Amino acid sequence: MKKVSLAILVSLSALTGAAYAQDQGVRMSTDPAKAAEVEQRAQDLQAKQQAMESAPPAQSKHNKGMHHKKPAAPAQ
Repeated sequence: MKKVSLAILVSLSALTGAAYAQDQGVRMSTDPAKAAEVEQRAQDLQAKQQAMESAPPAQSKHNKGMHHKKPAAPAQ
């Protein structure tokens, strides 16, 4: 009986979490200003992604000048 009760409790918790997540998700709006704002932001993000893809990879400062030659072994 305890296993069945535990299974029901876990299932209800999962359903509650899923319902809450859906409630806080996508919201519909008929406001043209908000729609324009969302479209502008999407275009800005797309432009930023394209700029990052086309830009040459930057060299990190970590690799510059970090390799040192070992001192030469003394001649015998």
